[in-house]
Amino acid sequence: MAFSFGLFELDEAGRVLLCARQEIALQPRVFDLLVYLVRHRERVISKEELLEAVWPDVTVTDNSLQRAVSSLRAALRHGGMDGAVRNLPGKGYRFFVDSEIRQPERIAQKQADATLGLARRAAAAQLWLQAATLFESAKDDRQLSAEDLHDWALALQCLGKAAAAIPILVRAVAARSEAGDAAGAAVDAIALSGLHFESGQAAIGKGWLARAEDWASKLDDPPTTALLLWMQSKLAAFDGEPEQALALADAAYTSVRYKDALNVEALSLAYRGFYRLCLGDTHGGQADQDHAAAVALSSNNLDPIMGGSLYCNILWAARMFGDWARADQWTRSYQNFCASSGMELTGSCQLHRSEVLGIRGSLDEALARIQDALARLTSDAPWSMGDANRVLGDILAAIGNDDAALDAYDKAYTLGWCPEPGRAMLLLARGEAEAAYAGLERSLIGKTWWTLQRRGILLAHLALVAAHTRRSGQAKALICELSGNPDRWPMPSIRALTNEAQAILALSRQDHEAAMRHLHLARQLWSSIEGRVQVVRLRLQISRLQIERGDSRGAVAEVHAARLLATELGSPKRVAECVALQQQIEASQPAMPRAERRQAVSR
Repeated sequence: MAFSFGLFELDEAGRVLLCARQEIALQPRVFDLLVYLVRHRERVISKEELLEAVWPDVTVTDNSLQRAVSSLRAALRHGGMDGAVRNLPGKGYRFFVDSEIRQPERIAQKQADATLGLARRAAAAQLWLQAATLFESAKDDRQLSAEDLHDWALALQCLGKAAAAIPILVRAVAARSEAGDAAGAAVDAIALSGLHFESGQAAIGKGWLARAEDWASKLDDPPTTALLLWMQSKLAAFDGEPEQALALADAAYTSVRYKDALNVEALSLAYRGFYRLCLGDTHGGQADQDHAAAVALSSNNLDPIMGGSLYCNILWAARMFGDWARADQWTRSYQNFCASSGMELTGSCQLHRSEVLGIRGSLDEALARIQDALARLTSDAPWSMGDANRVLGDILAAIGNDDAALDAYDKAYTLGWCPEPGRAMLLLARGEAEAAYAGLERSLIGKTWWTLQRRGILLAHLALVAAHTRRSGQAKALICELSGNPDRWPMPSIRALTNEAQAILALSRQDHEAAMRHLHLARQLWSSIEGRVQVVRLRLQISRLQIERGDSRGAVAEVHAARLLATELGSPKRVAECVALQQQIEASQPAMPRAERRQAVSR
């Protein structure tokens, strides 16, 4: 037999209790207690009767009954009915409800309304899993308003289920259009456009953007206009037109500035900064993005999806620009934002964090995060799978899995993404300097936004490889271009690489003193942004140069520091290099007392 009360459905035969169509787990005796109370709800049931009915042929105390009642009330609390089980002192227990218990096939509209009310409250409280589940339970088109459909889609996106949100947003657009809500229809159509672009369906994305333009043309609504211009700027960037993208993002920001639409204002400002960075205006771009974050944080009602887009854009720019200190700050801020807004970490977030960890932190954690990112990006942002494979290659190369790293770089290239500079540096380390040089030269062809934005870090690596391949004139020209534009290329990572290139040039002319000075400067610059993988590599270079100069004590100190850091990072490759170099030093200095070696290490 089955019963329904409030948000609950009780299936006696199936031994299942549902609340808003979600199963509530009950211990067997507690389930039996509920069934007995519901079946005999018309009267008070004594403790003795309940004990005999629920625990037949078992001797138990009143405490067992009290614990079962407590567990039952906790379960009923899910639907706000913990007060239905009442204790009448000296008489026993009775199950009370405000209205008669009904059979589930005749559930009244009141229950559906109550479910929908719970869904709306869950969405307002940013309880996304609960909201999505409850909206699914009340999915009848006649009950869900356009705003409900919008919130349901938002909940699904916050849970990382972008594909599932698309058909819900389509329904929302239809409902808004039917109601004559052009602004709402345009906003949801823009959201659909973005979801299709992210999933690699550019043609469908353009179609929804054109639909949004139709609705927006009927309005004099600055926030909707700004949101449309922002999406158009993304499309221009996608088509390789960064100048047009910048103009559109600037128009979006101008149209909404000072008009009490902080979410759209922050988003358009962040993207204006992004395009300025692409076009070489480093200080202006960074200032825009920092300003955008401040605007967003000053809003008490930051939309989770807009906030996620803003943070993701800033993070992407910092990563592509080799601005690792800034990237680390923003990844941590983004993680806090996700936690406070109840959002699941997206594949893009895991991608950002894994690359930062690959440069600054634990390689094991970086590897776990990038593998998680690859699994997530397949569905929510397949266009960035190539970049994720590039990052995977960098992490594997740092650990020492060179063949697997090259496979990841090849996969990135197959997916249309540039695998440099990581692939070039791995080839250089393997003695394939000319192949490394050719790969870096190819990476600078074109004017897509990601090529333009990564130009500085690519040029710096090209300078380094040019120095290694005895292209001294080109190396010097590249160093001059990068060092001569400090406003455009202020990042410590780029300055570190140019100093390393200068060290290689100094060694080619046997100027060991200048080489040592530049290597130390490069190491200090990487240390300033906690680029610990690069610090290990440079310490080993410094140690080798010290051995050539006969400075065994200095070499021992560098190797010791490098080995501690390599162990902490989780890089067997670098640890092995440290051990081999340490053995080389000891073999060349057999008479060096242990006490002196300890003293050298402590220097």
